[in-house]
Amino acid sequence: MRVLVVEDERLLADTVAEGLRRLAMAVDVCYDGDAALERVGVHAYDVVILDRDLPGTHGDEVCKALLADGGEAKILMLTAAAGIDDRITGLDTGADDYLTKPFAFGELVARVRALARRARPALPPVLTRAGVVLDLPRHQASRDGRHLSLSRKEFAVLEVLMRAEGTVVSVEDLLEKAWDEHADPFTNAVRVALGTLRRKLGEPPVIETVPGAGYRFG
Repeated sequence: MRVLVVEDERLLADTVAEGLRRLAMAVDVCYDGDAALERVGVHAYDVVILDRDLPGTHGDEVCKALLADGGEAKILMLTAAAGIDDRITGLDTGADDYLTKPFAFGELVARVRALARRARPALPPVLTRAGVVLDLPRHQASRDGRHLSLSRKEFAVLEVLMRAEGTVVSVEDLLEKAWDEHADPFTNAVRVALGTLRRKLGEPPVIETVPGAGYRFG
């Protein structure tokens, strides 16, 4: 899952981003509306966590721009205003969900996951293929009953490959979906992550390298 956090309170934005990264999400952060418009023009996001009261371009205008662009990202709007009229206005602007500050991080995560399920074809919360079981809510993985101790990045890569349901996933797609914007496309980060993931999955191999195309699971 790739998420954009747009929040001018830097401590809050960075704290939310780090919490989501610990759940194996790829997260980008920006602190004003103008930067948000630039990011969504470059990257495809599953969910945008959008503060309504932003410096530069207002959150409402960012929301409208996202809708006008025809992107598939779902929008979770944040605001300190708890009045019913404010919630109605935010939803009427085009937000998919609305959360008032202060909020519990667990609730934010639940809402992000719910929106992500709506942003792409529905898949079960537990993915199973070739003896590998990936429990997304519990962030646990196993193969043939053997627990797999995976890093956040390995878990994210495995999720992307398993969601592809046997189709080839390119290196570019893995970088887009499992890494954030700071990933250097010219590094061997994908190869290294796949190498350690393969070792942990064990024999027989379940991740196939397709020369010139990418990787396929199962």
